[in-house]
Amino acid sequence: MLIFSSNGVKTNGMAIATINPANGETVRTFEALSSAEVDAKIQTAFDAFHALRRTSFGDRAAKMRKAADILESEKDRWARIMTTEMGKTLKSAGDEALKCALACRYYADNAEKFMANEEVATNAGKSFIAYQPLGVVLAVMPWNFPFWQVFRFAAPALMAGNTGLLKHASNVPQSALAIEEILCRAGFSNGEFLTLLIGSSQVARVLDDKRVVAATLTGSEPAGREVASQCGKQIKKTVLELGGSDPFIVMPSANLDEAVQTAVRARCINNGQSCIAAKRFIVHESIYAEFEKKFTEGMKKLKVGDPMDLATEVGPIATAAGASELEEQVQRAVASGAKLLTGGKRVPGPGNFYEPTVLTNIPKSNPVYYEEIFGPVAMLFRAKGIDEAIEIANDSDFGLASSVWTNDEAERARFIGEIEAGAVFINGMVASDPRLPFGGVKNSGYGRELSANGIREFCNIKTVWIK
Repeated sequence: MLIFSSNGVKTNGMAIATINPANGETVRTFEALSSAEVDAKIQTAFDAFHALRRTSFGDRAAKMRKAADILESEKDRWARIMTTEMGKTLKSAGDEALKCALACRYYADNAEKFMANEEVATNAGKSFIAYQPLGVVLAVMPWNFPFWQVFRFAAPALMAGNTGLLKHASNVPQSALAIEEILCRAGFSNGEFLTLLIGSSQVARVLDDKRVVAATLTGSEPAGREVASQCGKQIKKTVLELGGSDPFIVMPSANLDEAVQTAVRARCINNGQSCIAAKRFIVHESIYAEFEKKFTEGMKKLKVGDPMDLATEVGPIATAAGASELEEQVQRAVASGAKLLTGGKRVPGPGNFYEPTVLTNIPKSNPVYYEEIFGPVAMLFRAKGIDEAIEIANDSDFGLASSVWTNDEAERARFIGEIEAGAVFINGMVASDPRLPFGGVKNSGYGRELSANGIREFCNIKTVWIK
């Protein structure tokens, strides 16, 4: 086994197919590329790298801006593909396409500055740091944000002068092909970014190929371990963005109503299938009862249904296997003593729908205490004060991001300094932003995407010393 889906469900042997999660119907299937076809694509990307790295930033930027234009002008087309393949609401899918356009323009505007030589005063006549592209990078990407996860790699990678090979999740092949089409139409038409429709069994040989110099993966912890282990044997650079069990902390000085409204959105964004979705809600005991009541009411009111319906707030779980795993997690939690406040079961009828669910009274002995829950299921925790809130937040193998609600300056400083995560958002919902680095600590991975940090991850940071 090599590749897992974002929530850890095994995908080894999964057919490459679009299966509509709203009704279970198979829309389209694809044949995996042969070994010879994969080799040909690797060579094309390898040859394209040696040409692309010699082009100007201006030339690449013009193409990247064209990609942004295509994403914006045809966002409804791309949105329907995403919604059909993995069940996100149509509105959120359209917003995802627009966010990809934002990233394309951001790197078109800033890549040259981020990769400019940096002079450093030494005993040399001149010395500086140069940033130079590495080569062909394999991107192993998940289904939950089928366009955004790819573009936040592709935009900086191509602007840096690298080329990319995409091994997308097997349940979003049309999204994978659409991304290649967008970039090709934008002018990256000589093999600079190619989709590999392959199964898990073929990924190892791509990683082992000397023409592929690095890999980036967004997905589960087991997937990250597999890819990092294999690349480590080949001495190849990796960037990993893995799972998360993000804390959402609410203190007495916070605006409680705003915190509750945001908490409901933060748990159920993308049908609850996001690594940076808030999953563990840690509330000060003095306001816990009121938060629990309002939050549970908010979860109950969410409209679950057809993701193509613009009134729908929560669509289906992306795969039948994912829905079954979610159901089993909640059942284990309740059997081990957790209290169910609302939800807790699948919605009858076709599709992979699961009710928005709230669990509380979850001791450390409960199996789900340390697990990532990938669906619209929230866990509530009561904290006696800031010390216990931080302790609960850090009592996790994950460290991706966190959201903290407080208007006390001293509390803010402590949370910023002591929460073990790649990001701390104060009085706001966690979200990735092209202008800010994104990534985690602990078992949530290493390396950073986005901002100047992201474009430099796949660069040779070269020291130049001239007498």
